[in-house]
Formats: sequence, structure tokens, C-alpha cells
Amino acid sequence: MRAINDISDPRLVKALAHPLRVSILSALAHRVASPSQLAEELDVPLPNLSYHIRMLVQLDLLKLVKTRPRRGAIEHYYQAKGPVAVSDKAWGEVPTLVKEAIVAAELRRTGEMVDGAAASGGFDDERSVLARLSLKLDASAWADLSKKVQELYAYAQELQAESEKHRMDSNHTDEIDAGFALMLFKAAPAAVEQQTAAAAADGQHKRAGSKSRARKSRATSA
Repeated sequence: MRAINDISDPRLVKALAHPLRVSILSALAHRVASPSQLAEELDVPLPNLSYHIRMLVQLDLLKLVKTRPRRGAIEHYYQAKGPVAVSDKAWGEVPTLVKEAIVAAELRRTGEMVDGAAASGGFDDERSVLARLSLKLDASAWADLSKKVQELYAYAQELQAESEKHRMDSNHTDEIDAGFALMLFKAAPAAVEQQTAAAAADGQHKRAGSKSRARKSRATSA
């Protein structure tokens, strides 16, 4: 099988369509592990996991880092070759079912990451961010916002690469395990309308409260 060397290759997206492959790449993003270790960690049969690792190696998404004798056999240790970015062109060319599989896997993993952070006080730090917006944008604003979101994602990757370099140059004791979930999508129209209506109602309520307090103030002054 010819390796994927171009992030615009639609096969890259198809390679990530299986939830287990997404989990493998995520688990090996910043560390080295063997198939047996991952099989136990991800709670899947070793033959099944080994098959998907072979596919990811053939697609040039995983690399063999080292081997080690273990129980009369040779154990292989792998690591992801780097962050995987899918181009707009590649995403537009894959079937809807593949997109749905990838989105479902990513949302599940994002939910697990956020739930774990919330349970362990991950949002207690003053620099943590938890924000959500429902917007009504014209086509130009939608395109501009998409570009900015992608730029922020690329900036986060640059910071990760710099931190990796600093870690190799010296011993760092101030490292922070950070979770970064970034999403931009077309929301269901009803959800946006409901949020907009709720915001308008809240504004009217506040204005009504201000008028009531003003009347009370004038009555007290009189």
C-alpha cells in the first residue's frame, strides 16, 4: 500500500474513520507504547489492535521506535509521526458515513477528556477557559471565523513543538497537562434561534428590572 505523504489525500481521512485508529493515534501522540500495552489500555483484543496498528504504519501515520525482547518474542514500540491535519479538500471528498464516524469518535473522546478534567478540578485554574457561543453569521464572516479557528489550532501545535524542544534541552518542572478542544460547526437553526430568543428575553427582563428600580427610586425620593 502506498504511504500517505499528502494531508490532502482522502485516504488519510478514511484511515481515521475507524474509532479505534483515532484512539491509537491519540494514545501515541506524545509517547511510545507497544500493541500489548495499548490493547490493555484501550480494552480491545490484541489481534484486533495489532491489525489497525499495521494499517496505520502502512499509511505512514505511525513509526516503529524500538524493539525489545519479551517472553521469548520481540515486542515492538510505536509512536505517532506527528499531528494529523486534514485539508478542506480531503474532507470534502470523503463519503458522509466516513465523516460521521470521525465526528462521532472525536466527540466521544472530547467528552471523555472534558469530563475527566471537570472531575479533577481542571477548570479551577484562573487561566482555564470554558466558553460557548451561538452565532448568526453571513457567509463572509463564517469563512473569516473558520480561518481564525484554524490559525489558533496551528498556533497551539507550534506551542506544543516548542515545549517538546524545551523538554529535551533541560529538565522542566513546570509542565502542565493541558486539554484543548476547539470546534466550529453549523448549528441546528432551532438551537441558535432559541439561544437568541433567550438572550433577548433576558435583556428585556434586565431592562424591566432597571425601570422598576428607577420607579422605586423616584418614589422613595418623593
